[in-house]
Amino acid sequence: MTQTYRLAEVFNQQQTLIATVEQDERTAYFYIRPAEPFRGQFAVRGCWLRNLLPAPAQEDSEAMAQGIPPLLSAEYCRTLEAEPILHPAGLQVIWTPGDDGAALWYQGQLLAVIPGWSLYQDKQVSFSAGCIKENRLTAPLGSASTNSWYARAEKDRLFWRDWQDAQPWEGIQREMLRCYEAQYGESLKYYAIDQGSWPPMAISQHYHQGNWYFLTLGMSIRPMPWIDFLYKDKDAADHRRIELAMAIDGEVMSEENAVQMASALASFAHFPWARLSWLGEGHTLSSAVAPIGFEGFLLSATLGDSFTLPPREGEKVTLLWATPVTAAEQEFVEQKPQGGLQLVERLTEAGCNPVFRARPELVDPPAG
Repeated sequence: MTQTYRLAEVFNQQQTLIATVEQDERTAYFYIRPAEPFRGQFAVRGCWLRNLLPAPAQEDSEAMAQGIPPLLSAEYCRTLEAEPILHPAGLQVIWTPGDDGAALWYQGQLLAVIPGWSLYQDKQVSFSAGCIKENRLTAPLGSASTNSWYARAEKDRLFWRDWQDAQPWEGIQREMLRCYEAQYGESLKYYAIDQGSWPPMAISQHYHQGNWYFLTLGMSIRPMPWIDFLYKDKDAADHRRIELAMAIDGEVMSEENAVQMASALASFAHFPWARLSWLGEGHTLSSAVAPIGFEGFLLSATLGDSFTLPPREGEKVTLLWATPVTAAEQEFVEQKPQGGLQLVERLTEAGCNPVFRARPELVDPPAG
């Protein structure tokens, strides 16, 4: 019986995924596994790293039939001879800032990449430095000039090094507050919402022309999961990064009540990474702090004030406004194709903007 040894085990930031490096006397593999709450939602993703025995001429179907990690056949291998075993001390797992993909470095060299978007499809995708031709187990890693995922892994390594050494939060914070204050005046209060973990995130509170404004800072440091899968090539860069905002009529709510309602943003700010999901135009989220008569919030950039946020890592940052919606409206969004976009359109036609104040329900209540 083949004995497998786990050489490394590294959780991502949100503890939703686990990266492992495993080795037996035949092969070495790199895996991303979902944590317990996500095992029914995402499959294990694996990447062949190297053969520790000579590469077979044919596919290692016997190992596959036995459910053990197969050797990679000779036509796909950079080296046909048995390669040295991996030593745990030389291994370094670096997660993507989006928290859903990882790269494996060994003794300072990039060994493998499992991109985050591979989690969201049936076909397994990975890249290995030991591979020279795409196959069912992996694909060639190549170089930074031939494979964008190699280049991204190098960029991610520098990203984490900057956060470890330079601590860029102060500059990001100052830049975003300056942007918000140009729109809504001085930041009156500032609430940390990062729970003491990376990345730093906060909510800035403003009072402008009779309305309370609350805007997040720091969400856009991380690209959201799923986006590289949903939006291909250049389009993904327009959707990866967001901040959230909320506006409340000062005559409708006192400051205390407005702050309580805006506390919904604190939980929403963690949602994409805690749930391996994403937020975008027309999405709804339930909330216990929605105002009386409302069930949750609808997110929309088109409903809100239009101004440009500072880009992050060279990518656009979208500001999504959270506006309260009733239970019937939320059900409409969830049951209708493009229901969220339809509800945004109805709100626009009704003259609604993101500032919360009394308004009629815009869908028919459920029958019965």
